Amino acid sequence: MNTQPSESRKQRAARRAGEFPPAPEPLAVPVFDSHTHLDITVHEQGVPGGGDDPVEALITAAAKVGVDRLVQVGVDVASSRWGAALAARHPSVLATVALHPNEAPTLPDLDEALREIETLAAEPRVRGLGETGLDTFRTGEAGRPAQERSFRAHIAIAKRYGKPLIIHDRDAHQDVLRVLDEEGAPDTVVLHCFSGDAEFAAECVRRGYLLSFAGTVTFASAGDLRAAAVLTPPEQMLVETDAPYLTPVPHRGRPNASYLIPVTVRALAEVTGRDLDALCAAISANGERVFGPWR
Repeated sequence: MNTQPSESRKQRAARRAGEFPPAPEPLAVPVFDSHTHLDITVHEQGVPGGGDDPVEALITAAAKVGVDRLVQVGVDVASSRWGAALAARHPSVLATVALHPNEAPTLPDLDEALREIETLAAEPRVRGLGETGLDTFRTGEAGRPAQERSFRAHIAIAKRYGKPLIIHDRDAHQDVLRVLDEEGAPDTVVLHCFSGDAEFAAECVRRGYLLSFAGTVTFASAGDLRAAAVLTPPEQMLVETDAPYLTPVPHRGRPNASYLIPVTVRALAEVTGRDLDALCAAISANGERVFGPWR
């Protein structure tokens, strides 16, 4: 007989908020996570089911539901080094390297950090520069010159190495386009966690950019984002987690991880009226075109 007091609804909700959601139904056609932060996920949330090697456990959990490849994204020098080292030893992982736009204004020597990013960009399994870009939500006026200088430097590095540019754009749509126009965009540009409306999506599609949709597309308030997804051609669409953030509905508020990609890609198929298997196949083909082969 249980003599312990039962949890209240509030206690149960608080406990579950820190737990990873259950695994979704596996996909029939594999797809990849175009933007994840395995290091941050492990540091902040741990791993579903535990395990001796938490990074390997996250990769395995994703593979079990048909998410067979990941792109590990750097946000500073340390995470970029970590991601490059992981990609070098793991066949399911490719890496991108960058200084996050909110990181750039905080650095005592931005030029030295950019030199380190450029050195990492030369590594064969580093396949992109990102996430870089502009963020006027978190960085105030005083930090914006350094943020923009960093963005321009990343554009130049991407062009020198012929690698895609992965853009963080928060409340800065027109400034992002302005800088890309002034510098000349690389051949491949990805709008990570696309957050614009249909009008901005149409402009990005016209320019040939790829739009990567995260769990935000499932949020009740994201009508504009769903409208943007509808007009994005399959050959310009990617799907991501941005884990451990932006967990899709019905698990919003709990930790995110790459194994939850099926929830978001099923929502994208429903929103756009596209066949799920065909959409997964198109996204996978986009991944190979943008980032190159994983193996």
